[in-house]
Formats: sequence, structure tokens, C-alpha cells
Amino acid sequence: MNTIKSTKLAFAAVLVGFTLLAGQVVAWPRLTYHVPKHAYLMHLADNWEISGDLPTNALLISLQGLANRDTARLYFVYPPDWPYTFTEAVMTYYRDTRHIRFEELKTPEEALQKLHRFAKGYIVWDKNVRTSLIVAFTAAGLEDAVVVTEDLVPLVEKFGLKKIDDYRGRFEGKSDYAIYHWAYARFWDRTNKDLIVWLGGVGGNKMQPGIADFGIMKRVFFTDLSADPHDSLEYRFADSLLSQMNPMTLVMGWHSYVKDTEDEHITLLSRHGFRMEGLNTLPNMSFSHHIPTTPGHRFRNNHRVKPHQKIVPKKKVYIACIQSDGLGIGAWLKPGRGEIPYAWEVTMNWIWLAPGMLQYFYDMATPNDYFIGALSGPGYLYPKAVPPDLLPGLVREAWDLMKALDLRVFETMDYSEGNRYYGNIDLPKRVLDVYYREMPGAIGFVNGYGPANTYDVRNGRPFISYSYYLSPDRPAEEAVNDLRELARMNPKRPYFLLMHVRESSDIKRVKGILDELGPEFEVVPLDVFLRMAGTEPTFQVRRLDEMGLK
Repeated sequence: MNTIKSTKLAFAAVLVGFTLLAGQVVAWPRLTYHVPKHAYLMHLADNWEISGDLPTNALLISLQGLANRDTARLYFVYPPDWPYTFTEAVMTYYRDTRHIRFEELKTPEEALQKLHRFAKGYIVWDKNVRTSLIVAFTAAGLEDAVVVTEDLVPLVEKFGLKKIDDYRGRFEGKSDYAIYHWAYARFWDRTNKDLIVWLGGVGGNKMQPGIADFGIMKRVFFTDLSADPHDSLEYRFADSLLSQMNPMTLVMGWHSYVKDTEDEHITLLSRHGFRMEGLNTLPNMSFSHHIPTTPGHRFRNNHRVKPHQKIVPKKKVYIACIQSDGLGIGAWLKPGRGEIPYAWEVTMNWIWLAPGMLQYFYDMATPNDYFIGALSGPGYLYPKAVPPDLLPGLVREAWDLMKALDLRVFETMDYSEGNRYYGNIDLPKRVLDVYYREMPGAIGFVNGYGPANTYDVRNGRPFISYSYYLSPDRPAEEAVNDLRELARMNPKRPYFLLMHVRESSDIKRVKGILDELGPEFEVVPLDVFLRMAGTEPTFQVRRLDEMGLK
């Protein structure tokens, strides 16, 4: 990764971590952060259509990536329904704890007036060829340019910016495969080989390039190539691009919803020993990348279990709840947080990608909020798809991150051979062996997304799969009946029922469901749940290679 340096330090945070990967020493980046006294703030329009406000939003996001290259200067408050709901709350947190004075800019013209000096020119993308915008983002990072459509050219030229390139008409009638090959020949050798951005997500007339500012800042290659093996041209090209990246590459963004599936995308990058840091909608990373933790801060979790403490369970049904899909999307700011014990998947790479933003979640946590490591590695990957010689190094890297973040529970998920509707999602003994060996201080592990069948226990450290997946559209009465039926089907007590809650559910609703279950059920903190399950494991040890499957 690139080292970020500042000669005027308000205060600094330095993070260093090492692990061994296939005989090589790999470190998290050594970073020095600078907190500005002043920054600009803008509210983005809630329209991401090519025929709507996407051109203006894309211009502003490209400007943000350039302006924030060496320090935090421009922050966006995204619309209320943006997948990451925290942008206004985090801005307030930065203002109050880092004492940043935010000056609001109302129009793109005001933004260019204040910040055009960070751009050397502009690149025109073609509204008729959506992929031209993705290519333009790559060029913008390398050429220090903003991206514009033809109707925005007069605006940027007003501030003295010169045309660097013009994609109008250049890609008409060409496939994405051909367009990205053109971009590869033109830009690949100059792009960052530690990061690559898949600018996927929604398709058609829309794009939500929330991560583009960070990609421009880091001079990465942008693409949305398909990971569907049936789309052989794009798949082979995507595979080729990944093969040319450095070890431990971080893939940012998200797969294209109109080209392939999540499991296809994560399987492909896992085969290279890489990890995903999603989504394409992740906002303001070029700004938050510069904001450190406060002086002397250490990440502290809300542990309820002491080392070596034994907790003897009663003859009850114990439930532990885990929120899906990481911090920042979903229920964190919705009603009910803090009312019941609840576990949250930590986006662990934020410790060096956006340490101040990660501190926000730790600082805002209630005693009932418990953080766990995710997902399968130092970022999202599928362990069965990772080459066996690379998996131990990745898990060691994840454990280093967990120790720095005071995490004692780790979550795995693997859809490389199916998903919760078909195929198998369970793990073999060889994979479990790696987690148990490389995470010696973990008190337990959880597995799956929907229900799965991988279970183990070693020296009081359980490996437990989800029993239930609570979707946001499951009627509350039916969810209550589901949980009661699971308890009836598993009569041995104690019964440990691990529940995964879809991120768009709010905790008030979850609590209402759990309150209807009756006195036989008890909701407990996840670390208490795992310690009890390790003390009195009433589940059967089940691993994929011992289920008659391969």
C-alpha cells in the first residue's frame, strides 16, 4: 500500500501488523494520519441515474478523491436511504471529537471554486456507454482528473481545467470485454497492484459509485467484469487481472448484480488468496482514511466472559443474535440498539483503512453491543476456495486484526460450492483445523449465513453454525413459530440456537419476536452463549468431509 505522510501532524496514529503468507512477510500498511482543522461538507443528490444526477455526483466524487489525496478536505453526507446510513452521524462525530470545522458547499460550482486546484484536467465520459464512466474513474486517478459529461464541460472549463481525454463515441457498439481490454492496454501498468475496485452493484441506467473516491485517491484499476464462468471472455479476463495483482490484494467495491452472483465473485477472488472489502456504496473512504483514532485510544469490546471462566448452562433454549453484513449498513442507527444482547460483524480492515470511523462504532456501542471478527479472513473470502498453502497466512492476518480490535469470536461463511438454497455450505476438517490453530485466543467460532451444519468443539472452544436466518420480510408471528419449532425439533437441553439477523431488520422488531417465545428461551450475549456451548456441547460434531460429501 502507499504510505501517507504529513509534515504537520495534529496527532498521529501508527499501526503495524505482520503475518507470514507463503513464505513472505506481509504487513498492514504503516500509516501516519493528519486531522485537518477545516474541511468542506456537501450533501449529495438522491438520484443515481445516468439521465438524472449521476453525472454531477460522479464529478463531485472524482473531485473528492483528488482533493483528499494527502489529507481530509471534502466530506459528503449521502441521502438518508443510502445503504451506509451513517454518513451524517460520522460527520458529527468527527466534528465533535476531532474538532474539524466543516464549511458547507451548496453547489458543484462552489466545490470547484474551492478545490479545482487539485485537478489537472477533466475526462469526458459517454452517457450512451455506461462502462465509459468506470474507465473514466481509472483515468481520473492516474491523470489527476475529474470526470464529466458533455453538459458539464463548460462548468469545469470555467475554472481553467483542460480536456485530457474524451470518450464520446469511442466505445459505441463495443462490448465491456473490449472496452476493458482497451483500458487495460492504456492504464494497467500504472495502476496500484495492492488494490483493485469492482464498481458493480446496480446496473442499467444507474450507478452508485460510493467507493470511487478512494479508488481515485489510490490510483486503482476500476472494472465490473463478470465472475460468471459461463461468461467465458469476461471471466477469463477478470481471472487474468487478479493473477497480476500483489499477494494479499484487497478487492474493494462489489460484483455487478446484472452480470454474476456474489458467490461467483467471492469464489474467484478467494482462489487467488485475495479478500473483499465491500460495497461499491462505501462512502467517504478517501476522507476517513486520514482520520486517526484519538490519542491513546485502544479498541475495547464488551466482553462478559473472563478467560478460563466456566459457565454452566441450565436446561433451556439459549439464543444469541448476530447482525449480518458488517458495521454501518442496517440496524446500527435504527430503534432498539442496546435493549438486548446483540453481536455485530466488524469490518476489520477499517483499523487501517478508516480507523477514526471504526472508533465511532466502538465509542457509540452500548454494553449490549458485542463485536466479532468477520468474514472468513482479513476481509470477506471463502476458505474452501483459497489455495491451502495460502489459507493459514490469511487466517493469521485476520487474528492479528482481531487482537488489535479486542475481538474473541470469529465468523466464517463459504458459498464456493453452493448457497443457502442449494449445494453445500459446510466446512471440512482441514479448514477448521486452520482456524483453531491460527486463532489460538478465539473463544469460539460461528459459521454460515443461513442455517448450516458445521459443528465442532475443541478444548471448550465451539464452532457453531447458524440455526436460523431472520429475514426482514418474515412476519413476526411466523418467526416466533419457526423458533418454537426449532426448539421442539431439538429437545435436548441446553439447546444453543444461533440466529443470523438480516442487516435491514431493526432490533426493536427482533426484540418483539424474542419476547413472545416464553420462559424456556433466554437471549444471552454471544460470548456467554459460546462459553456455555463449549462447557456443555449438546450438538453433534459435524464436518463436511465426514458427512459423506466432498
